[in-house]
Amino acid sequence: MTTTHDALEDPRNADILIYVNGDVVHRDEAKVSVYDSGFMLGDGMWEGMRLYDGVWAFFDEHMDRFFNSCKAVSLDVGTDKAGIASALEKTRQANDMHDDVHCRLMLTRGVKVKPFQHPSLSQSGPTLVIIMEHSKPADNLHKKGIRLATVPQVRGLPMAQDAKYNSHSKLNCVIACLQAEQAGADEGLMLDPHGFVNTTNACNFFIVRRGEVWTSNGDYCMNGVTRQKVIDLCRANDIPVFEKNYSLYEAYGADEAFLTGTFGAQTPVAEIDGKSIGTGDRPVMARIQTLYKQAIADHVAAQKG
Repeated sequence: MTTTHDALEDPRNADILIYVNGDVVHRDEAKVSVYDSGFMLGDGMWEGMRLYDGVWAFFDEHMDRFFNSCKAVSLDVGTDKAGIASALEKTRQANDMHDDVHCRLMLTRGVKVKPFQHPSLSQSGPTLVIIMEHSKPADNLHKKGIRLATVPQVRGLPMAQDAKYNSHSKLNCVIACLQAEQAGADEGLMLDPHGFVNTTNACNFFIVRRGEVWTSNGDYCMNGVTRQKVIDLCRANDIPVFEKNYSLYEAYGADEAFLTGTFGAQTPVAEIDGKSIGTGDRPVMARIQTLYKQAIADHVAAQKG
């Protein structure tokens, strides 16, 4: 079984230090209360970020999404972007990390006074946890590609739970992942409520047809930072790109397909529902990968300069 988050084993991760509400402690000592609203209800928001040469890539974009999401659900972060940056730097320095690092920043509504749903029961302030791991994508991801299976679980309407929230409540995606695994695939390809191709359970999804890059209209998916960077890079480099509705018919007949996400950047899709995608040549994705790597390098240089 392959996943988009397959990473090379790194023994240093056995002794990483984790940030918990201002303290930095060994992973074995990092704990939150069973009364925490994140554990109890999935009431929280998170961000995944990558460290390149000491710089958190596209930090401002990640923080815009994070703070917008928290505001939308009346979750008080308890600090500003500079405070988050300081917490990240404290954790990075404690772990002596510089490159090929993945971070999961998590904020919940905090510890509840009673084990019930109402947000007012979280009275002690938010819980902030930062996990950083030495994490380099496994080479086989780009050699083999990901196998997708279309699953019954869909990305729903915004009035159910808006997919734009990067929330701790991921059961919808977990169910999709289980359905894909039970169908013998690596990840689930999820449709929107109207039956159009949307996203996978973990990443944003793109296809290439006759030199054009297509992705969903964005109404029912996590509007990923990497997704937007790919769209922007295509527009800036004369690669036709469209955010639009399209069906499995177009996906099955695509010349290329790939996923985007903070961890894997761009990951090729080898097959969908047992159907091979294209010939295995991926010139458009390869060009996008080159452009993305340069964009990272330029961003890092600008931040360090």
